[in-house]
Amino acid sequence: MALDPQLLDILACPDTHHAPLTHDADAQTLTCTECGRIFEVRDDIPVLLLDEARTPKDAA
Repeated sequence: MALDPQLLDILACPDTHHAPLTHDADAQTLTCTECGRIFEVRDDIPVLLLDEARTPKDAA
């Protein structure tokens, strides 16, 4: 099951800037459009915990 498009419209980065997130269905991730943090989607549930997010340099 994929993430609901309405859910994707309201999700935002949990950091103080609350920027929108982009969804990569193939990688099962959400990426912040401002800070670049990468959040995993596990079992169709976004894990929006700053402690578990990867930074862009971690992903490289």
